Amino acid sequence: MNHDTLLNISSTALYAAFILYLIAIVPFSASIKAKRKGSERIAVILTAVGFIMQLVYFVTRWLAAGHAPVSNMYEFLTMFGIMMVGGFLVINAIYHTPILALFSLPVAMLVIVYASMFSHDVSPLIPALQSNWLAIHVITVTLSYGILSVSSIAGLIYLLRYVDSSKKSKDAFWLEVVMYFIVLVIAFILTTIVMKGIVHYEDNFFYTDKNGRDAVASYHLPALITFKDAIPVNPNGDNQWKETKHFMTGIEVPPVLNAQKLTTVLWSIIIGSILYALIRLIARRTIFSMVKPLTTKVSLPMMDEIGYRSVIIGFPLFALGGILFASIWAQIAWSRFWGWDPKEVWALITFLFYAIFLHLRLGRGWEGKKSAWLAVVGMGIILFNVIAVNLIIAGLHSYA
Repeated sequence: MNHDTLLNISSTALYAAFILYLIAIVPFSASIKAKRKGSERIAVILTAVGFIMQLVYFVTRWLAAGHAPVSNMYEFLTMFGIMMVGGFLVINAIYHTPILALFSLPVAMLVIVYASMFSHDVSPLIPALQSNWLAIHVITVTLSYGILSVSSIAGLIYLLRYVDSSKKSKDAFWLEVVMYFIVLVIAFILTTIVMKGIVHYEDNFFYTDKNGRDAVASYHLPALITFKDAIPVNPNGDNQWKETKHFMTGIEVPPVLNAQKLTTVLWSIIIGSILYALIRLIARRTIFSMVKPLTTKVSLPMMDEIGYRSVIIGFPLFALGGILFASIWAQIAWSRFWGWDPKEVWALITFLFYAIFLHLRLGRGWEGKKSAWLAVVGMGIILFNVIAVNLIIAGLHSYA
């Protein structure tokens, strides 16, 4: 098969996986209250077939590209979604907990949709990426992310079941804060999808990047923040630009930060906060109290065990992929094991966090509620690494 045929098969397989996950949510929802396992079996089969379709996407894109499809943001996020579903299927095969699917699948689907907003083009690898360590490092890291995400979801379900929504408490307050941040993340993804994928809004700004080279930044939302001394421009054909007028607030940042992505984040906070306020105003109660009924039949000891076991599996994988394999590859590509690049720093923070998690769990007896809170915080750290560090902070890993 030729290059274009393989890419078409790849895209179709990923789309089919998304549809299958969307359908699977229905029988998973029915299985929560059903006494028989029929709905759950149908849902698991649909999810498993969807996962196979994602693997078809991965293999055919690898064949088309000639290298592991993990070299840009589209491929990285799609791989993250694959591993998240894979992590759920493994845990579900052991514990048979369909409630995990009602949280895992929507997140994986949002990741897939968000990934689709980035370029799907297959490009030759830059010299630093032309190594077998690309596949080894990134696949191991995303696998660990997928499993650790299951831990976080189990922790969130534990808290939703454990915390009393009818009483005011610190746990209830902070759980609602978590719900608020989930709304912000959803707003971030939806804002990107609508403005970039549907509206096709675009403003361009000419600026000088952190390496002193001329560059053009494309905004898909009105520019709240621009690069220092940026000039608004419009395309004038043949890679030529002419100065024009675009909306600008006058707030500028140095090119070490990604101004257009930072603008998207700020718009997402604004839109997400409005969305959260509307939900609260219409429902007249907290979001977590609305979600809580889904967890009525949840076994707290089982959720606690799933959260812990997922970290036991995911943490060593992250240590291998995110620290050891990354250091070996960094030595090969850049002639140093460690360079305090933003992504390297956050990988170290992630490693230390889960090391502390296991120390507190095993050494200090932090089980149940305390362990669940740590798992939820861990998801925040992973999302910050995937979204903020990859997109907003300029560094050697900005391509990922």
